[in-house]
Amino acid sequence: MDTNGLDPMDRLLAERACERLILEFIRHLDLGDPRAVAELFTADGVWEWPAGGRRIEGRAALRDYFGSRPADRLSRRMCTNILVTVDSAVTAAATTYFATYRVDGYTDGMVPPQLPANLGHYEDTFRKDDGSWRLATRTTFLPFGGLTRRLGTPS
Repeated sequence: MDTNGLDPMDRLLAERACERLILEFIRHLDLGDPRAVAELFTADGVWEWPAGGRRIEGRAALRDYFGSRPADRLSRRMCTNILVTVDSAVTAAATTYFATYRVDGYTDGMVPPQLPANLGHYEDTFRKDDGSWRLATRTTFLPFGGLTRRLGTPS
């Protein structure tokens, strides 16, 4: 099937590249260097949360935001139902559901099981820039959320 005038293989490669960006985003936050998340965005990229009125615009601002993450934060995000729709040879969109397990005050070892800190979904747009796919916008919707628990304090 030829959608939007794209060759099926080109569409498949674009879908996979966008899906990989979603997964790299999570890997950088949970296991890598959070500041590196900014490099996954276009230079004018935006991350926003409509419910809280937060909006971070531009790669430098994103780098500062992700770099401000507490050093003692432990997090793991579970992503599922990733649906990428390629709109053209240079634009795409996706919806991804997620659950975030997160605590502050982590030093080492295993944390007792607990409920996720939040559940929601991302709505992303992507743009192909200089031959590489990048996140243009990420909008976070949190219908279930709460504060990050600090280890050593009562729940």
